[in-house]
Amino acid sequence: MEKYAIGMDFGSDSVRALLVNTATGEELATAVHYYARWKEGRYCEPSKNQFRQHPLDYIEGIENTIQAVLAQVSKNVADAIVGIGVDTTGSTPVAVDRTGTPLALLKGFEENPNAMFVLWKDHTGIKEAAEINQLCKEWDIDYSQFEGGIYSSEWFWSKILHVSRTDKDVLNHAYSWVEHCDWVPFLLTGGSDVSQMKRSRCAAGHKALWHESFGGLPPNDFFVALDPILDGLKNRLFDETFTSDVSAGNLSEAWAKKLGLSTNVVVAVGAFDAHMGAVGVNIQPYFLTKIMGTSTCDILVAPNNKDEHLVKGICGQVNGSVIPDMLGLEAGQSAFGDIYAWYERLLAWPLKELIGSTKILDDATKEKVIEEALKNLIPQLSEAASKEPIGASGELALDWMNGRRTPDANQNLKGVIAGINLGSTSPKVFRALVEASCFGAKKIVDRFINEGIPIKGIIAIGGIAQKSPFIMQMMADVLNMPIKIVKSQQACALGAAIFGAVASKTYPNTFEAMNVMGSPFENVYEPIAVNVPEYQKIYKKYGELALIMEDYTMKTI
Repeated sequence: MEKYAIGMDFGSDSVRALLVNTATGEELATAVHYYARWKEGRYCEPSKNQFRQHPLDYIEGIENTIQAVLAQVSKNVADAIVGIGVDTTGSTPVAVDRTGTPLALLKGFEENPNAMFVLWKDHTGIKEAAEINQLCKEWDIDYSQFEGGIYSSEWFWSKILHVSRTDKDVLNHAYSWVEHCDWVPFLLTGGSDVSQMKRSRCAAGHKALWHESFGGLPPNDFFVALDPILDGLKNRLFDETFTSDVSAGNLSEAWAKKLGLSTNVVVAVGAFDAHMGAVGVNIQPYFLTKIMGTSTCDILVAPNNKDEHLVKGICGQVNGSVIPDMLGLEAGQSAFGDIYAWYERLLAWPLKELIGSTKILDDATKEKVIEEALKNLIPQLSEAASKEPIGASGELALDWMNGRRTPDANQNLKGVIAGINLGSTSPKVFRALVEASCFGAKKIVDRFINEGIPIKGIIAIGGIAQKSPFIMQMMADVLNMPIKIVKSQQACALGAAIFGAVASKTYPNTFEAMNVMGSPFENVYEPIAVNVPEYQKIYKKYGELALIMEDYTMKTI
């Protein structure tokens, strides 16, 4: 009898569910749910780098997407679903009570942003991250050594400490803190005791200072030295972690009834989206998989080695964070697609205001004109920018609009557009922004290679990879490497489904499941030889500007 698995991919703006045939990897049905509260901009203050998400957005997303997927297939298929896998953004933690319930679901906290999930790109904990880094360097053991040696404001402890200092009500009611990728499987399996929650090896190792050689998390006295308000929290968290081939439990009766599934369905331990995306493309050792969305996450796996080399300035290296019994290494850019979205908003403001206020069009026509213009804005900018020479007219940008993740995390940094002149046009500036995002990607590749980690090839996942030949060709030219484009439009959800199949014992291990269910490639971008040296010249200028602006920024904060 054929078996099926569902992968759930919780992104920054939406959640997707994907139904997959475990015997063939065929993607039978998919559905997407956009977070209603997030879409309205509630609980967020971008100018303060505050980005929060309400757990109800996630709960509604689970119900709507799985029900929509099941509506597209027969009852026989629905009855043959054996596993569910879950991936989320991260680090995206939330304060919970003893039952593992997020405080935002409790009376009195419903509208409190500090009681909600602190999204990965929330940088309100910059000060706290700096304190963690200082303490790690002063302590007998540098607990950040397996996380690139630099702790980020995007990660678990920075966010916990910032919220705890900011909101005493949350501090006093928070029994523990959990990652989004840990909470969803716990919710689906009917968990009611947070101490029994199976915590993700991926999340704990890359973002929470957890490592096997430490015996788990750093000791309580480390956190007390950081801030006495953390006293005792470590004992209400975890020491043991789990890879995603492990079952978190079976679907609870309540959720099985709500979704129209069986309680025989196994829910896998969760992990971060990029790591599961790498599994969805059948990642091989030393091939860098780039998950290209609002930001990028760059994932690489390598055989475990007793003499493990610590790579400086990345987002961690963790045994089993991607594939069990292999070393997973993570890097990334804090903004990628977000840069293009920002530029689109910048240009769209006068368009919306002028068309919206004109007297010569009715309201329905105004909406259609604006909608069509916005739909075509980035594609037409890309077309025009592609006709500009490399480096355009001297415009040069830095891709730090949301800080820098890798190499050497620094969320104090800001984006820069330099070299503006009276001949600068929208396409020229856009080209500079795209070049900057590609140069940021090259910085990551260079760091791995300079640290002795070979890069055998590049694999690209995501909407930008599939929809923007302009960006992807430039990336291949800048990196001077072929880039393989994955066929599946839902590679992260596919990776989650693969783990759903493994956790349900449909496959004995992750490798066998990947070989059958992993997505093939649909395209390859080869570097254009004549472009490579031209980009190298601009890349050198990018590096020089980066040094100047980082020095300036750190002197002025």
